[in-house]
Amino acid sequence: MDTSRPAPEAPAVGADRPTRPRPHPDAVLGLLGSLMLSVGTYGLADIPRNDATLADLGLAPFTYGHGKTLAWLIFWGGALAMVIAWVRIGRALNLHRCTLDLRAMRWTVVAWAAPMVFAIPVFSRDVYAYLGQAMVLAQGFDPYLDGPAHHPGPIVDSMAQIWAPTTSPYTPLFVLIARGVVGVAGENVWLGVFLMRLILLIGLGLCLWALPALAARFGSSSRTALWLVLLNPMLLAHLVAGAHLELLMMGFLAAGTAVAVSGRPVPGLLLLGVAASIKITAAVAIPFVLWIWLDRLRSRRAVTPRDRVGVFAATALIPTAVFGLFTVLLGLGVGWLHGLAWASRIINPFSLPTLIGHIVAYVAAPFHVWNLQEVLPVTRGIGSVVLAVLLVWLWWRFRADTRSAVAGAAWAMLAVLLLEPSTLPWYYVWTLVLAIAFPLPLWARQIVVWASVLFLIVFQPDDSIVFYKPVESLIALSLAVLAALSLRRADPLRLGAAARWAFAVGPRDGSTPQTPAAAGPAGGGAAHD
Repeated sequence: MDTSRPAPEAPAVGADRPTRPRPHPDAVLGLLGSLMLSVGTYGLADIPRNDATLADLGLAPFTYGHGKTLAWLIFWGGALAMVIAWVRIGRALNLHRCTLDLRAMRWTVVAWAAPMVFAIPVFSRDVYAYLGQAMVLAQGFDPYLDGPAHHPGPIVDSMAQIWAPTTSPYTPLFVLIARGVVGVAGENVWLGVFLMRLILLIGLGLCLWALPALAARFGSSSRTALWLVLLNPMLLAHLVAGAHLELLMMGFLAAGTAVAVSGRPVPGLLLLGVAASIKITAAVAIPFVLWIWLDRLRSRRAVTPRDRVGVFAATALIPTAVFGLFTVLLGLGVGWLHGLAWASRIINPFSLPTLIGHIVAYVAAPFHVWNLQEVLPVTRGIGSVVLAVLLVWLWWRFRADTRSAVAGAAWAMLAVLLLEPSTLPWYYVWTLVLAIAFPLPLWARQIVVWASVLFLIVFQPDDSIVFYKPVESLIALSLAVLAALSLRRADPLRLGAAARWAFAVGPRDGSTPQTPAAAGPAGGGAAHD
């Protein structure tokens, strides 16, 4: 008997090989864009002043002459790549053809944000102001009474000089955080910015969990929520590369709201108290938790007047206690209220009171010479009164249930955005982190895309603004409209059809049009296959 063993059959090619998930092309394109944008900041952005670090690294030629032109091309090429990838993913989501699942969408956010951690602060010098105010505190001064100019040095040199003598408008927790950063980094501006970014990224991590949870709670798309907010190139560029405290605030705002609507109002209020301790604007959402809490009680039993009083008191006292704790730890009282007045120095037409002030001064010019600085206190004062009344009305109007309360909080944030004295692009996170709880119609998402692309262009990487330049503004408006239209269809300008006509290219499916001879005699039937 033949005891030899038969030779094993060769396995089919690829039969037992583990399959690797293929990288999503738009995710890769956005990552490439993020890398390019981050590299470009080394020639265009708000580089620390009176600092030889770039020269020591051999990168100084990147900041002038042809090097700066190259940096410009790299930066805006990266921004373009990110916008194209973002719009393509959004269009695929709209058509239910996006192959990125929720886990892949989260990793895409992380991948796009990662290169920006190492970027030069872009679009704003605010992060230097954070460090400057904290350094004043470290030197024994009161940042609510003394501006960063009280401690001259590389940090003050790097910040926008208009803010050097001004006091801090930031609430106690954020001042404590910034004080901890300068306690480690000292006068090292580069290390201070890097450490500040790492702390702010906690907000990004909270949003990666909270936004999908908030969207799922009300039947919205979790993937669309991440796409609209965290993959948004304008918000990534301003909040991560620009290093703004709103990134941390929005994380606690989203987390507090998500926890509150899940049936845990007390932890939700604690988180919202932390958000308000980072930036006071987050407190606008706190009163709406009253209706969320009462709706939760109503689902179990009848709500009594005593319940209403107790819930009202708890809604007010819990976040107040959190804010008070950080105020005591800082030991400087509520001097930040004085610093809020410095926001009037920011003048741009992106809030209604300031826009109306511009219009009034312009229209009245032929009849009466009014300086804009004379008009703005009036229009902004009226806007503040309207805002106060509107916030109370929205709070009372949206009291029906949990869903209504979250919608009311989103509208309240939008009201603040439109009626406060000044608005900056990254402030839109206040509204978006709550609005994504609901299935936004396509036209609403197109408005977000339009505004995001517009603000990405008109606010320049060196902290300048081109909105008052007609040609540049027209270009920005046109590109923003094109991006918004592209969210609905792939080729809104019909450039593909024009190219096929101009170069005599065949149809997209690759088939070649038949010649008259091949088509058979006139009037003949269809050709056989």
